[in-house]
Amino acid sequence: MTLAIRMDDVRRGRWALAAMFLANGFAMGSWAPQIPLILPRHQIGETVLGLLILGLGLGAVAAMTFSGRLIALYGARAVLRFFALSLILTLPAVVFSPGLGLLAVTMAAFGGLAGVMDVAMNAQAVEVERRLGRAIMSSSHGFWSLGAFAGGSLGGVLIARLGPEAASLVAAAVIGMLVLAAMPALIPGDPPAPRQDTPRGLLPRDPALWLLGMMSLFSMVPEGAVLEWGALYLSKQLGAGVAVAGLGFAFFAGAMAVLRFAGDAVRNRFGAVRTLRVSALIGAAGLGLAAAAPTPGIAIAAFALAGLGVANMIPVLFSAAGNHPGVSAGSGIALVTMFGYSGILVAPGTIGFVAERAGFRLTYAALALLLLAVAALAHRARMAERG
Repeated sequence: MTLAIRMDDVRRGRWALAAMFLANGFAMGSWAPQIPLILPRHQIGETVLGLLILGLGLGAVAAMTFSGRLIALYGARAVLRFFALSLILTLPAVVFSPGLGLLAVTMAAFGGLAGVMDVAMNAQAVEVERRLGRAIMSSSHGFWSLGAFAGGSLGGVLIARLGPEAASLVAAAVIGMLVLAAMPALIPGDPPAPRQDTPRGLLPRDPALWLLGMMSLFSMVPEGAVLEWGALYLSKQLGAGVAVAGLGFAFFAGAMAVLRFAGDAVRNRFGAVRTLRVSALIGAAGLGLAAAAPTPGIAIAAFALAGLGVANMIPVLFSAAGNHPGVSAGSGIALVTMFGYSGILVAPGTIGFVAERAGFRLTYAALALLLLAVAALAHRARMAERG
């Protein structure tokens, strides 16, 4: 049974959802300039920080494994409301953690709450798309990138002027205002209908779909690497100050936001496969330039170029997974999403081990090779044209 909802309410729900994406992105962007400060505060090195970041990513991915069941039981709107509210004070909890043990717990909670909120946002976006009869996914992710840009840009400035603790409280206030303003306008979803053809396994076994998942992983690892390690690279290896170091991910996310808002038009003009291939090549060029950058300014510009390339890779891969023959759209997207978010949340935790031994320049150069692999396999996303 489909719930009757007025079109005006759906349009308001679409902008409420945009505010939720904005809030989630602002939380992650505000986190980026806080990362380098963890090292001296807790007297740890990159390896330990890598383990902490790995814990954050594992918390997110672990939470995502049961988020689908929560959404099936309670609906995307209820799950999104609860976890959005829970996210508000999580960043201050991380920043105010007095010891390493509590820091590990709060970081894992940060990842888990943000992860479930992210899944619920995307589920709500699917519902809004169905109601509106047009795509909004790329622009919704554009609002996430816009929020991340704002959080990263303001976060570094606020830390420099007010200190990390006060900056985290300001971020929590902004997130709280966005969430509380958006909650009433979110649209309800239809009640779940029983399906007799639900597969027994948790994930589809189609090798072609798993290859799309690996492409999603390769596409999102660079984003996680810039989020978690870009500020440290700029500050430790290129000598940038705290305010400037936060601009690496900020400009990366800002460039992503700009192109994601134009993502649907780009795909309609050039096709999904060509969009994916050219995007991957641009992203690889940006990461390669960042690896060779002699100054913070050039590195920040290179991260922005990489953001332009990465911006629409995931939307194309999600469309390809949702249109993959032989599996339901939900099953296909679930698999590719799991791979993708492992790339942005879990894989960067291992980068600390590599960067501490090989340096960030070699690390970012290696990540450029992952995007070249996606460019070579872009034809595998041809099913996205069916969307």
